[in-house]
Amino acid sequence: MFFKSTSNRIKGVLVFFLVITAIGSFVYTQYLIEKIRDKERSGVELWARAMEYHSKPHYEDTRNDLKSIMMELSAMDGIDTMTRSRWIRTLERAESDLSNSSLDFVASELIIKNRFEIPSVVVDEDQEILHSRNTGNRELEEGIIAEFASLNDPIRIELGSGDMKQEQFIYYGDSAIIRTLHYFPYVQFGLLALFLGMGYMSLSSIKRTEQSNLWVGMAREAAHQLGTPLSSLYGWIELLKQQNNDQETLNIAHEISNDLHRMQTVAERFNKIGSEPELKPAKAGPIIRQVMDYLERRMPQIGKHVTLSMELNSERRIPVNKELFAWAIENLLKNALDAIDSRNGNNDDSVHIEAREYNNSYIIDVTDTGKGIEKKLRSEIFNPGYSTKKRGWGLGLSLTRRIIEDYHKGRIYVYKSVPGEGTTFRLVLPLGENGKLAAGRRKKAA
Repeated sequence: MFFKSTSNRIKGVLVFFLVITAIGSFVYTQYLIEKIRDKERSGVELWARAMEYHSKPHYEDTRNDLKSIMMELSAMDGIDTMTRSRWIRTLERAESDLSNSSLDFVASELIIKNRFEIPSVVVDEDQEILHSRNTGNRELEEGIIAEFASLNDPIRIELGSGDMKQEQFIYYGDSAIIRTLHYFPYVQFGLLALFLGMGYMSLSSIKRTEQSNLWVGMAREAAHQLGTPLSSLYGWIELLKQQNNDQETLNIAHEISNDLHRMQTVAERFNKIGSEPELKPAKAGPIIRQVMDYLERRMPQIGKHVTLSMELNSERRIPVNKELFAWAIENLLKNALDAIDSRNGNNDDSVHIEAREYNNSYIIDVTDTGKGIEKKLRSEIFNPGYSTKKRGWGLGLSLTRRIIEDYHKGRIYVYKSVPGEGTTFRLVLPLGENGKLAAGRRKKAA
């Protein structure tokens, strides 16, 4: 059964939402920046026009008339000196007020107070910096004009009139608010990604907790339900052995006893799934061999011809729970046999287990010659419910990962797989202090 993982769909929706939000935020921020730039350009142009206005003379004819009157008063006879001086001072004050009245607001409010907090420089026709504002010491940098020119078109101003006319240019950059807005989409994207990530992790944690509780509940209930009939069956077998002495009946009772022992082992496994298992140092080889022997006895009954082999390159004891570790190995071997069976296996099919130490870890590789796993499916095969068989719960590999990673603090993953050739699952188990201690004692005893 093939299906898309719900978790992957949720991830896809979250990533899509994050990308759409980031694009929308970026586009809207650029829109705001352009609007603010238009406003700032209007401000800089107003400042430029104020400089032009301030540099040109105003009310020239009226001021000349006042100056002529003052000259006539100075040359006029018949007026005492005190009166003449008082009239001349009054005319001078009028001429001065007329000269400055139109420029007071422009000079004091626009030019002197520097109300526009935009970095800018004023240059002459030779691109020499004449004046700067809000640039700190950057007016000394050679590239400041080119930098400002890349951001905004320069504003041309004309100072003076007639023969004294000069042409200058104002280059200006971005204000602090625009520079801040440039980073806003990235900050927003980062915060949104953080919140979505935290939300997804919280949901995943809740989901894992619910799944764990479900596992525990089902496992304990199964162990409890199996316990009573198993005890009763053991009693009936003993009664059967006591009342029948013929060999055939005893052989049948023995086989039934073996199957009951197998069921008892399964019940113990379920019971340990529902509680914290105890890890004890043990050799992995005998446990693996016991599982392989059990499956080899069953293969003729199900019509399979597969060679099972094991290569043990380490006798180190590792901290394991024997029942759960054996269950994990059994699930991997059954998965390998199913892969070979689904490919219509032949006499060359095999499953090989290799165990060794590497970098303070115990490595177990389970290699089969089955149909292999496509790369896009490797992340899904450990999900509960995933199965390629028409019948099956799809819990074997999921349970194996839980045993190896949650209970034994190890790792399990697809080491390599080639479609049509086979697959290698790798288990990485920590040696742990118990493994080191056992190895040290064994070496000392030798």
